Amino acid sequence: MASKGLQDLKQQVQGAAQEAVTAAGASAQQVVDQATEAGQKAMDQVVKSTQETIDKTTNQASETFSGFGKKLGLI
Repeated sequence: MASKGLQDLKQQVQGAAQEAVTAAGASAQQVVDQATEAGQKAMDQVVKSTQETIDKTTNQASETFSGFGKKLGLI
């Protein structure tokens, strides 16, 4: 009888340990997912900012060259 009780206790402990491992794994995955999402948002912002800077620089260069062309009578 005592061995049956120990066997049951062992199974309960193993079940509880497995549940704890599963919960910890799910929590870790959630942290990874959140970090990945935050990283992606940061990269999206960098790309957007870089594209805006490129667009502004291109427009300024175009306006500058257009101004030179007008001054030189080329346009």
